[in-house]
Amino acid sequence: MNRTMLLNRGMLLAFRATAGITLLLILVMPAAAVDSVAGADSRPNVVLIMADDMGYEALSVNGSESCKSPNLDRLAVQGVRFTNCFSNPLCTPSRAKIMTGQYNVRNYIKFGMLDRGQTTFAHQLKAAGYATCIAGKWQLGKQKDSPQHFGFEQSCLWQHTRSGRSKQDGKTFDRRFVNPQLEFNATEKEYVDGEYGPQVCTDFVCDFIHDNREKPFLVYYPMILTHCPFDPTPDSSDWDPKRLGSTTYKGDRNDPQRHFRDMVAYADKLVGQVVTQLDNSGIRDNTLLLFTGDNGTDKPIVTPWNGTKVVGGKGSMTDTGTRVPMIASWPAGIKQPGRVVDDLVEFCDVMPTLCEVTGAELPANYPGDGSSIVPVLQDNSRARRKDWLYIWYRGQVMVRNKQYSLLAKTDGSAARLTRYQGPFDGEKLSDSALSEPERAIKEQFDATLARLAKTRLSTVSREGRTQALRASKKGRK
Repeated sequence: MNRTMLLNRGMLLAFRATAGITLLLILVMPAAAVDSVAGADSRPNVVLIMADDMGYEALSVNGSESCKSPNLDRLAVQGVRFTNCFSNPLCTPSRAKIMTGQYNVRNYIKFGMLDRGQTTFAHQLKAAGYATCIAGKWQLGKQKDSPQHFGFEQSCLWQHTRSGRSKQDGKTFDRRFVNPQLEFNATEKEYVDGEYGPQVCTDFVCDFIHDNREKPFLVYYPMILTHCPFDPTPDSSDWDPKRLGSTTYKGDRNDPQRHFRDMVAYADKLVGQVVTQLDNSGIRDNTLLLFTGDNGTDKPIVTPWNGTKVVGGKGSMTDTGTRVPMIASWPAGIKQPGRVVDDLVEFCDVMPTLCEVTGAELPANYPGDGSSIVPVLQDNSRARRKDWLYIWYRGQVMVRNKQYSLLAKTDGSAARLTRYQGPFDGEKLSDSALSEPERAIKEQFDATLARLAKTRLSTVSREGRTQALRASKKGRK
């Protein structure tokens, strides 16, 4: 029996069951109660999509002159586009931060791991009655139950129980794109018939949306695109469905710029497919869709942007390493759609945002690192207080506002202020060149760095502390 027949049969059975229940309710309940049952749960669905290694400059709506992203551009025009959203410079720190709503100084252990004692937004929404799923890139622990342990009931992931790479004829192949290695709820599956990993994950998301369309759900989709290797997509002219993937980290082909453009276009295409599924399921209006990127674009990529060229800065504590896109779309919940806002947003803001939107509780003892963006979506930014943001990363810390950033070592030494005229336009300032207002800003930022430094590993489990100590000793060798 094909999927269409199964769907039709399921709809018929659902109709029969619903019809019987509705008749009974009409017989024994007053009309007002029947109306109440019909609209039993109107809480919004949540779809959070995070592209991999896609900086702010990669979207055409943000000014890219080489990459095209029509679906995301459309979402921005119909929703709210943020110009001051910042991630951490690398993937695992950003993933830990966005899922827990906490600064990395409190809970980051080591690359490829999330402390098992952490509470995520999936935990909170699941406890509030939401169905939850995750698809895409995991990289937060190889235990088979990791996604479920962190609150996701269903999962389709790359780099969960295994590395996502295979060996053949003395070569190592990256298996995230063409003919991928994936895990479905920890069950390993290997594709060899020309499948494309990002498409498989998107189909999984769309199926989950269809299956859960009659109850509130959370979809977290940390995409596999647009991370290297910079290789063809199914829409590229040199796509080869028989390949097992790249044998080099950055990609086997000699045109990374073109392949990156193709990868951005395909990521945008997949976002469009998710939106189409929401439409087809009849729940688009009542779904909050957030799109962002986990860090800046990778260093080999140079993007013509607003009349200049932006060199990817992934891994650096700069605008090119931390400034990422953020688009919010929610037809039933956003006031004055089409706005472009410069409100400060960082990844720890996602947890309080999702909890406020869904009515879920914030975690017990939540340290308050994040600030919900719901007031911005409701065109009431004055009700939200977010004057600065903070990034802790590999021996460096940064605090910044819209115009200035202070970068220092984790002990507060070597602190230096940078003044920004706009995105990617920073000027490092010597202490002797600071004006009196700038000296005051530097002092305030210094105090913030010193205060947060005292919170190192303050929320991790005992096991997490032990592993963090081991990782620290290993790093000093």
